Amino acid sequence: MIAAVIFDVFGTVVEIRNRQNPYRQFLRLGAKQGRAASSNDLEWIMTHDTELHEAADALGIHLGSGDLALLKDALELELQSIQVFDDAWAAIELLRASGTKIGVCSNLAGPYCREVRRLLPGLDAYALSAECGVMKPDPIIYRSVCSMLGIEPGNLTDPKHGQVYMVGDSKECDEQGPRACGIVGTHLDRSGAGRFQNLLEFAKSIAI
Repeated sequence: MIAAVIFDVFGTVVEIRNRQNPYRQFLRLGAKQGRAASSNDLEWIMTHDTELHEAADALGIHLGSGDLALLKDALELELQSIQVFDDAWAAIELLRASGTKIGVCSNLAGPYCREVRRLLPGLDAYALSAECGVMKPDPIIYRSVCSMLGIEPGNLTDPKHGQVYMVGDSKECDEQGPRACGIVGTHLDRSGAGRFQNLLEFAKSIAI
């Protein structure tokens, strides 16, 4: 029995058609100002639901009005280019028809969280890092999405209470991390090199 399926978002359910990398541009501006880059910068951005000017204040990066306008334009261009993969809705509908709960769990900056909720309305759970304050593969975010779904991750060898699956394009975050929490982590490889190259194949393999 499948109790729930948790989807990663980018590269799994949706794709960016026009990459602008506004947050990389943002951090490069800080470097040009002499600010030492930190490995924690991206984690901060991904775990705080802020706008660009708020992130700049928090990280000590000066944004003039021209810089901010350019970054906002880049961000808007990228957000507008996000599209749902055709196989994603087909997979979700197939799983829902079998009574499976559907959630998403992803590492996202704040503006992307809002776009994901707009593009993927009506799901049973949204565990998005900027809203949860924690990133995959931290176990907390997997437990959080399960709590939102009202389920307990099952023992992988004892599925009588209903197994919980997660699928995504990162082996670390969507396969190995979930498995450590009792979730059946599954890797999606849209290049065709892995077991599953689209979500409909995955859904058909587990749907009852």
